[in-house]
Formats: sequence, structure tokens, C-alpha cells
Amino acid sequence: MPVPRPAVVGAVLLALGLSPLAVPPAAGAPPKPAAAGDISPTPRSVEARGDSVTVTSTVTLVTGSEPDGPALAVAEKALRDAGAEDVRRTGTAPAESRGLTVYLGGPDANPASAAALGALGVEGPAGLPADGYVLAAGTAEPAGGTPGGDGIVLAGTDATGTYYAAQSLRQLLPHRDSPGTRVAGTAVRDWPGTGWRGAIEGFYGVPWSHESRLDQLSFYGEHKMNIYVYSPKDDPYLRERWREPYPPDELARIAELVERARANHVEFTYALSPGLSVCYSSDADVQALNDKFQTLWDIGVRTFAVPLDDISYTDWNCAADEERFGTGGGAAGAAQAHLLNRVNREFVRTHDGAEPLQMVPTEYYNTTPSPYKKALAEQLDEDVLVEWTGIGVVAPVMTVAQARDAREVFGHPILTWDNYPVNDYAQDRLLLGPFNGREKGLPGELAGITANPMNQAAASKIALYTVADFAWNDAAYDPQASWAGALAELAGGDRRATAALRAFADASYGSALNPGQAPALSAAIDAYWDGGDEDALDDALAALEAAPGVLRDRLPDRAFVEESGPWLDSTRDWGTATRTALKMVEAARDGDGDRAWQLRQRLPELVEQARSHIYTGLGGREVKVVVGDGVLDAFVADAAAAHDRSLGLPPRPKGATDLGTYQGNTVDRMTDGDDSTFFWSDGAPRTGSWVSVDLGGEREIGAVTLAMAKSGSQNDYLQQGVLEYSADGGTWTELAAFSGTPDVEAAAPEGTKARYVRARSTAAQSNWLVVREFTVAGGASTTVSGGPPAAEGSTLAAAADGNTASGYRAARAPQAGEALDIGFAEPRAAESLIVLRPQAAPNAQATVRVRNEPDGPWRTAGRLAGAYTELRVPGGAVAGVRLQWSGGGAVPEITDVGVVGG
Repeated sequence: MPVPRPAVVGAVLLALGLSPLAVPPAAGAPPKPAAAGDISPTPRSVEARGDSVTVTSTVTLVTGSEPDGPALAVAEKALRDAGAEDVRRTGTAPAESRGLTVYLGGPDANPASAAALGALGVEGPAGLPADGYVLAAGTAEPAGGTPGGDGIVLAGTDATGTYYAAQSLRQLLPHRDSPGTRVAGTAVRDWPGTGWRGAIEGFYGVPWSHESRLDQLSFYGEHKMNIYVYSPKDDPYLRERWREPYPPDELARIAELVERARANHVEFTYALSPGLSVCYSSDADVQALNDKFQTLWDIGVRTFAVPLDDISYTDWNCAADEERFGTGGGAAGAAQAHLLNRVNREFVRTHDGAEPLQMVPTEYYNTTPSPYKKALAEQLDEDVLVEWTGIGVVAPVMTVAQARDAREVFGHPILTWDNYPVNDYAQDRLLLGPFNGREKGLPGELAGITANPMNQAAASKIALYTVADFAWNDAAYDPQASWAGALAELAGGDRRATAALRAFADASYGSALNPGQAPALSAAIDAYWDGGDEDALDDALAALEAAPGVLRDRLPDRAFVEESGPWLDSTRDWGTATRTALKMVEAARDGDGDRAWQLRQRLPELVEQARSHIYTGLGGREVKVVVGDGVLDAFVADAAAAHDRSLGLPPRPKGATDLGTYQGNTVDRMTDGDDSTFFWSDGAPRTGSWVSVDLGGEREIGAVTLAMAKSGSQNDYLQQGVLEYSADGGTWTELAAFSGTPDVEAAAPEGTKARYVRARSTAAQSNWLVVREFTVAGGASTTVSGGPPAAEGSTLAAAADGNTASGYRAARAPQAGEALDIGFAEPRAAESLIVLRPQAAPNAQATVRVRNEPDGPWRTAGRLAGAYTELRVPGGAVAGVRLQWSGGGAVPEITDVGVVGG
């Protein structure tokens, strides 16, 4: 059964302003009036009255002769949870008032409610759309057959409307263990923005459990969602084996879902997908469809759909179809209309009480006129609902104009199949942001809105809560306020759990509908780099690190914790990694170089741990989960760059682009040295679109390599473009032109100097862009010579390449007189010299010498001491560094040598 809705911290309050966790008002203090934000979805109208009602020990519940069972159950539980000890049912109004009286049902179902509304001076539900309702609470004088006194009326235009009135009462009444609480008088007048509001379980991959489906149906009822479309791709009896009847045990489970849906005023829609093998012209296949639907009708299903998505309409499944309908898109539309019309006329219209047939067209993702759509528009029965995803399979935005275009081009009422928050195409991430990018006024243009959830049913509730808000009352919809309400409800009103859930959901906020990942954390990071307080950012990162533990301890919905396990683990570990990176930067700023270096050496392992967590997805494939991509990993990278600067190391190449980013595949991935990661644009390059590498300073360049496209996206590369270089980012010189290849290589003329190298598109294209690696070789700014020789897998050059991820490891202990010499292309002004070694490296002994000019004398700066050695530079400049080894002893290892300028 539904449970009392918890408080929404900071925005959505309950109990007419009294949180279930709050203490009752002081004796004599008036209760706080109700507001629209106390109820979700937000009602159309909430008016405060000057009176109040008291939840008495005994409450009379006037039901009429045939009350709606689900509404009755919700109302009774809400009253008992508010402190009522005895709820007495009666069919007619009592002769006199003895405590609180509650009237259930609209005037048609319960004539006593009309008189009670009249006594309260509140207009009834007449004239409201289907599912609308009036909720009134206050004190009235006896009149019109009512006893007067404290009364609450729950009056719907229909049974579903009365059920929704009871759901609103559940949210308004306080949660108390004893009677006596006063609540402010109020009048709510409410109705939905569109007819169908709900979810379509239509994803690929790991299916929902039966228990999850039952739980979802209860959730939909609580949030005034009235449709659930059963279309899981994992059910073989929906697609591959659609002609076959269900085994008895599976049919029984569906029957239980149908019953749970009915108990929550949710229409269970059965969606059969025959497109993989159907012969449209076959009488036998039409009969097979109708027979299958009959088995579902017999267990209570009253709404049916025939999705024809994700199939080919150019290849017929039988020769008879080509003979009858011909070929091409128009023929496919005609064939599908023929099949659907027969099902509509022979089954749906012959079954009294059946709802209109629904269908998903093969061209479900645009409004572009086509022969296929024209055939459907002209030949499909006009009462069939067409499902549409918007412009794109996952539509970033959906507008009123687009919905009108869809209705025009398909020629039928439109029910949206909104592919949010579904993540079967991005199984490595959770999509926990709100429903966004949908224009106000959209629901009024549609037959309804259905959202396709994630494989993770419980985690989908965050987004589905916001979908319900928008579909019910788009005019009042505020994505952030709705999102806050969703978090608080899922956290059960627990403030610590709510804060933890907010931190966790923020790190998995980004999607096509919500382009900015981790917006709250991003703001804290930006403020820090802009000179903000370290403590503020550390608090935010500490909250992120602690959130998974808090949720595992305190979140009431244990299914959410179980489903989100890998992402919870990754979030915790990213919190640890980012806090370590922050401490490293602060240690360097405080002059504690040794501590900063210790922390820096921990980072790679911490990041690897954060990236190691696995989710088993579609087809049993193991995928590494992603959290806070483009924010958490970028902060670690930026912190490492800041630490490099403090060490006097040269800057690492940095990527940039004028293109958007798809699903966190950020531009820095094309310069990370890892061919398995990549930048991926979120749209097709235009003429002039570019990706570039900033080398951090002008230097001599050599070979340039651009590796584009990837497995599964083999055409996502710049089809035609040029490589260019520049010293200032303003004036560009062409290096090479290319076309028709994802792998581009060019060699700069000897002596060429540049700071920037870019690839620029010289023609518009339809494919997106993937860049795996963009590398620029060139003249080294340092040279390393001497010995001992490097061990296998290492190089002398790694001792001073500016990369702390690499390092020089000697093949043996040094011999007497041996030295490692590092020469700089140009002398550098310097205050100090920093020599870095691995924390656990043997302590090879060496004297550190410098010379101020290329041919100048060597001057002693000091001796190596531990993993971090910082020495003042005599003479104020460095042209070369010599590590003069003591003979024998430990085998040397050097991570890098930095020069801190004066």
C-alpha cells in the first residue's frame, strides 16, 4: 500500500506545513496553510481557508454505496497515519457531527459529497477533465443533510480522480502516532495536463525483476501516473516467439502485474512486437496476434500496443507481402496499416472496454515527411495512437511545434515514447537528473507521455517522479524543485540520506536532456580554481566520498542500493581520489613539496580503483561504470597539472574543440596517451569545426598523428579536413590536407615551431567525430645522457620528460665516476631544482650539480635525499643538471627533474 509521503527538505513540505518529523504547533498556534508545493504532482490550484480541521480519535468515512476500493484504502491509511484510531465507514452522511467526517467520491458516486462541498462553499468537480478532482478541508455549519463540523471531501470526476484526491490527502495529512493534530483548511482543484501519463518498460538488457515491476506500479499510482506499457525486450514471447502462448507460470506473473496496476489506477498495456517475423498479409498471423491478445484480455488487460520499431521495412519476411504491397517505405507503411487495422477492427473494437490501440512506427524518431509516414497517415485507422520519440531516438529537446508536426505528418494522435531516463545505450552510467528540455504546453498537444526508464528500476524513480510532475502540470513544472522532491521522497525524509542522495545523483546528473554533468560539484570546483576556499571544496568532495556509505546505511529503498552498487563504489573511490588531489594541490601551495609528492604518487592507483568497478550489462558484457565523467576525472587532471607547475615541469599537451561532447567522452581523452579512450562529439562537424592540441608553449614540432573513429563507429571521423599549426592561436599555417581516412599522419618541415596544432573540417558531414589520440612529436626541450644505462622498458629520456607517469630506471648500480646528465635546450631562470623519485625506490646516493650556462662549470647544489629533493640553485639559472652517482650501492630510479623559475 502507499506510504505517507515524506518531507521535502527546503522546498516541499507536508502536513499542511508540518513535516512528519516536526513537533506539533504550540497550543493555540494556527496550523500552517497548505501550498501547491506540499503535493506532488503540483496541483493546479491550492487555496487556503481561514479555518482548520482536527484529526480526531474516531473519524467517520462516508463512502457512498459503491466506493472505489483503492481510493478507500489510501484514504483510510492516510487517516490512521495521521493519528486516527478508529475509522468508521458508512454509506451515507451521519445525522450529527462526532469528530472529523471524510467524504469519499464525487457527487455521482457519493451524493453526500455534493452537500458537504456546498456546506464548505467549495465548487465541485463538474466540468473538470477525466482524472480531475477536488479536495476540500474545513469547518462548516450543518446544511443540506450534512452534520457540519470538521470535514474533508475527496471528490473526483471519476473513480481515478477520487483516488488521486486520496493520494493528495496522503501527502497533506501529518504523520502522527496519536490524534489531535490540527491542519489548516484548504481547497484543492486539480486535473492532469494530458490523458496518458506513465512509463514504458521498453529497454534492452538486464530486465526488471517481477518484484521491481510490482513496486513500480505502486509508485506510479502514488504519483498520478496512469499507464504502464509492458514491452521488455528480454521477454521472448513479445518478440522472437510472439506467436506462442505464455507458459502458465509466466502468464500468472503478468496477471499479478495487471492486478497491481488496477489497484493503483494504472492501465496495464501489453505491447506485442511481431515485426521480426510477421507476414503482414497473412490471415494466420493476424489471427495469431488476436489470439495472443485474447489470452491477455482473459487475465484483465484492456490496452494493447503493436510496436514495429527497430526492424527493417525494406526486407519482407514473406514473399506474399512483396507481391501484395510492393517495395519501399510506402509499401511498408501500407502493410503495417493493413495489419494494425485488422487487429483494431477484429479485436480491439469487438471487445467492450478496450482502450484505443497503440503502435510504434518504424520511423519513430523524426517528423520528416516520407512515403512510409504518408501511407500510415492515410491508411491507418484514425483512432490508433502513434508513439513517437521526438526528434532523435533520445531527444535533447521536445517542443510544442515538433509535437504538432508529428501529429500532422503521422495524421494520428501522438503518445510520446520519451527515451529518458533509459540507459541501455549507455550501460556504464546512471541517469539521475530531472526530466528536462520539454517545452511548457507540450502535454496539451499529446495523447500522453510515457517515459522509458533505466534497467535499474528503483534508481529510475528519481527521473520518473519528475516526469510525473511535468505530465500532470507542465505550467508549474520546475525541474530543480521537482528533482529535490524526488530525492527527499526516495530518502524517506531522512535529512542525511537526502543530502547523500543529492551528492550521489549530482555525480550522475548528465545526459542528453541534462548536458551539464555534476552541476553542483562543478560549481564548487570552479569556485576553488577561481580562488575559492579549500574547505568549501573539501566539504563537497567529502560529502561525495561519504554518500555511498550513508545511502547503504540509511536509504529505505534497498533495491536502489543493490542496483546502484557499482556506481556507489565508484563514487566513493572518486571522492577519495579527488580529495587526495585537492590535498596535493594545497600541500604544494603551502610549500610542503614532500607531502604533495607523496600524495601525487597515490593518485594513479586511486583513479584506477575508481574506474575499476564493473556492471554486467546487455548480453552479460562487463562494462566499467562511469561517475562524474568530465568533472571528477578533469579535476584530478587539473590538479596534476597544477602540481606539475609547482614542480617546474613543462606543461602537458591539452585538447580543445568547438564541438559539443557526447556522454562524457571529453576532449582531454584524445591527449591522454590511451588509445582505448576517446573524444566523441555530440553532433556532426560543420565546415570549420575543429579539434586542437595546445602544447603549452611554442616549441619545435615533428610528426603529427590523428587517430579517429572507433569500433562500432567506424565512420565517425573528419571526412575532409586540414592539419594546421600556429604560434599564437590566431594565424594558422596548413601542414597537410586529408580526406576519406580515419588515420592521418603528417611530418612538419624541420625547424617548424608551434604552440597549437589543429585538425579543421573543410566540409560539413552527417557523421559525428571520434578522436582516439591526437599527438604531436617534436624537438625535445631536454636531453639526457650518461648512465647507468636504462633497464629494459625504460629510457634515459624518461628522467626528464615532464611526465610523472614515466621514469628512468637503471639496469644496474652505478660505477665509480658515472653520472646522469640532463641538458636544457635553453638556460632557464631558476630559484630551485626538484628531483623526484618513487616513494619506494632504493636510495641511490648522488651529488646534484648544476651549471648556469651550456659550457659553464659545474656547481654543487646538494645531495639527493629521499623521494623528494628540493635544492636552491646557485647562480640563478640552469642550463644543465648532473647527478653524480656514488659508486655501487642501490640501483638508481628518477621520476623527473623540475626547474622552478625565479
